[in-house]
Amino acid sequence: MIHHLIDRVGDWNPQLFRELKGRLKGFNVAIAVGISLIGQLVLFLYQLRELPGERYSLFGKYCRLRSFYEQERSEIFRQSNDLHRQLDGYRNTQPLNSNRIQQLQAQIAQVKTKNSDFESYLSNNFCPTDQLDMQVWWREHWEYIFLSLSVIFIFTLLVAGTYLLINNLATEERRGTLNFIRLTPQSETSILTGKMLGVPILIYLFIFTATPLHFIAGRAANIATSYILSFWAVLVAGCIFFYSAALLFGLCCRGISGFQPWLGSGAVLLFLIVTMRIALSGSSLNYSTAWFTLLSPFDITHYLFPNLFFRRYNSELIEKVQFFYMPIGTNLVGLIGLHLLNYGLWTYLIWQALKRCFRNPNATIFSKGQSYFLVACSQVVLWGFTLQYIENYCPSTSRYKLSSCIHDVNFQIQQNFIWLVLFNFVLLFGLIAILSPHRQTVQDWARYRHHNLSGHQSVWKNSLLLDLILGEKSPPLVAMVIHLVMMTTPLVIWILLAPVLNVHHTRNLNWLINDVGRLNAILGVALFITLIMIYATLAQRMLLMKTAKRSFWAIGTIGAAIFLPPLILGMLHVDSSKYAIVWLFSTFPWASLEYASTPTIFMALLAEFSVLVLLNFHLRKQIRLAGESATKALMSQ
Repeated sequence: MIHHLIDRVGDWNPQLFRELKGRLKGFNVAIAVGISLIGQLVLFLYQLRELPGERYSLFGKYCRLRSFYEQERSEIFRQSNDLHRQLDGYRNTQPLNSNRIQQLQAQIAQVKTKNSDFESYLSNNFCPTDQLDMQVWWREHWEYIFLSLSVIFIFTLLVAGTYLLINNLATEERRGTLNFIRLTPQSETSILTGKMLGVPILIYLFIFTATPLHFIAGRAANIATSYILSFWAVLVAGCIFFYSAALLFGLCCRGISGFQPWLGSGAVLLFLIVTMRIALSGSSLNYSTAWFTLLSPFDITHYLFPNLFFRRYNSELIEKVQFFYMPIGTNLVGLIGLHLLNYGLWTYLIWQALKRCFRNPNATIFSKGQSYFLVACSQVVLWGFTLQYIENYCPSTSRYKLSSCIHDVNFQIQQNFIWLVLFNFVLLFGLIAILSPHRQTVQDWARYRHHNLSGHQSVWKNSLLLDLILGEKSPPLVAMVIHLVMMTTPLVIWILLAPVLNVHHTRNLNWLINDVGRLNAILGVALFITLIMIYATLAQRMLLMKTAKRSFWAIGTIGAAIFLPPLILGMLHVDSSKYAIVWLFSTFPWASLEYASTPTIFMALLAEFSVLVLLNFHLRKQIRLAGESATKALMSQ
């Protein structure tokens, strides 16, 4: 039966057929199913050990008499506290009333005896079996099983599945069979989908065997079917995202094949642990990088099942999440849709990279056109989660009470400013690494531009500008300018509109209006753009070197250009307030914008722009020489 089903699957997806046929052996299936069944039995029996019996405490959670005895104990404690308070009062009164003090001490002794008898009674007597609330116990028993299985599902599917996929690609690469698979007529989508469905098939079987108990336990715990199905939907979407990322990691990081599976699955495990702690701590999602947190299923799991890890979840934290002020967290459909769309967007981008890298391992992860889409999507997502209506600013001026908080869009953007800059900084350097071609590629491009321009095509299609914007082999400098414009445009618009948005007339914009100044802030953005372009030019120049270690030279050069200037200035204790001009030429010119005049900043910008122009002239000369030398070498053969 199983082999017949596998044969039918082979007609639909040959790669899936290959994976299933190699893994669905009788022994492997028996082991997976057996471990799942034994694990379910152990989980059930582990919780069953807490079953209330004849010796269940009168103060136990499930004893209906608990409230009566708690009231008795509270009354004894109240009497003891009252008597001790009276005794302390008489002892501090002059003259001392010895008779009253002796009476109070006698009464305290009686209360202590009463409390001792009460505690002795509780230790020697147990809750009657007919007073045990077994209905509540069984509901919580099933809830414990359901929540435990939910956590097991998340870690098993995401961590173990990621490990198996990366290990499979590393093994295929080591054996040379991956190149054979690339030559098959199957599409990239078919092959990679077959990998995702087939490689972790034993994990799927392990989870599928436990799914009936998971559903039954959830319904027995009075959890709505819609919540259970929502959890499964988010978990499936999470698996698709993490498995796609694992395939991309396996294809792009082939140099560490032995350590690769452990590194990838370890990163996923660390991510899940950190996001689980964040979800349990009750952090809100009113920050620009909330999309990153939402890649973990723990936030929605804690929302759907508030008693996860026996901690009551404050659902308002996730219900208040917005996107460009749209209240998408007010209902379950909106929250599930948010998670699925977030997974869907990043999975789509990963698959664009997978399709490029699978057939040609030497191809860049993204084309220039795809990189524009990536940057545009990232900016929309970042600013969408930044712009949320939250009463986050509490002025301390005399016009407001300390408890009076308001929503201030400028304050909200300022709170997320560091995350916006940090994410874009990392993204920019990632794009420089991805899009910068190596020496041979640039040589081919320069020779093509020099000799193979077709007169039959339109001027625009033959234009150098179009090639620099979209060309696969051209240097990425024009593309980096476009990326920088896309990233900094929202920031510049905010700097210009910030005073208009200050409808509450708060003082949190003093740094932008009085200290730094809007013009200086815009010049600071221009300095940032110029610096990034200098780094991109240096990286491309290093990649034109003839040495085989050109990538390390590029990384080392950019790293030195970024970290050495501020490190040297810091070691020399150069104060940015006293030597603003020096810091303007460092990696972090923003530290001195407040202390530098506008003409000084403009001159620094002009100087850095001159350096950028000279570097680009030198780079252009090197590319032309590389193309000419390659052409001469080709002609001499």
